[in-house]
Amino acid sequence: MTTTEWALLAEAHTALLDVVKGVKADDWNRPTPCSEWTVAQVLQHAVGDQLGFAAAITGGEGPSWNPFAPTGEPIEDPVASTAAALDAAAAAWAGVAKDAAEVPVPVPPNVLDAVTGVGACALDAAVHAWDIAVATGQPQPLSQWAAGEIITAAKQIVEPLRAWGAYAPVVEGASGDQVAELLRYLGRDPEWAA
Repeated sequence: MTTTEWALLAEAHTALLDVVKGVKADDWNRPTPCSEWTVAQVLQHAVGDQLGFAAAITGGEGPSWNPFAPTGEPIEDPVASTAAALDAAAAAWAGVAKDAAEVPVPVPPNVLDAVTGVGACALDAAVHAWDIAVATGQPQPLSQWAAGEIITAAKQIVEPLRAWGAYAPVVEGASGDQVAELLRYLGRDPEWAA
């Protein structure tokens, strides 16, 4: 990967882990802006997705649950589980050549070029970090730079998946900044509050 892609993935992973560290014991059942899921369900989904990226790239074992049907059961050690999934995804991407044209990924079309693939992985971690942060009263964790970089990857992967119901329609409104533009593009209201 190039310096930009690694910096983007690292920032997205740090955002998700930092937000999980800030979740209080009584926050796990709070609603989020993500498909009417609770905080616990969003975390199960995000951890499962990161494990899915690692498994797709390495051929290893993925999550033992379906990330798209999270139960909301509490994860025994959320911080350690999140860190392990993020480490697995980062290690998998470390073995991918930056100019690789066909990298296996867990999202349709199941093969992306390396730059788009790492952007998709960062997108997943970053947007769910935002979901958890706003649901639990934490500051939104995304930088303007990361949001701007993620929009590029999002525009390459989101439209085909909207037809399958994986992303909500674009939320209309003035963007104002890169974070708001990314959130609206992904079907989230930047002003959402629990």
